[in-house]
Amino acid sequence: MTALCEPLRCFVADESGATAIEYGLIAGLVAVAILGAMTMFGTNVSAMYDSISSRAGEELDNINDVP
Repeated sequence: MTALCEPLRCFVADESGATAIEYGLIAGLVAVAILGAMTMFGTNVSAMYDSISSRAGEELDNINDVP
């Protein structure tokens, strides 16, 4: 019976894979946070760049109109 319980005890006491799983969970949470931030701020940033682009285009079109 002892010979059968020893591998089971070693298996239960082994924590070498736990660290890798924890790092994987942390990486997953960071990825979810980044995706959430990009979703929240993405439309605002896109609108800002569109506004800058249209203003710059208008100014470039009007640059030859200056006497």
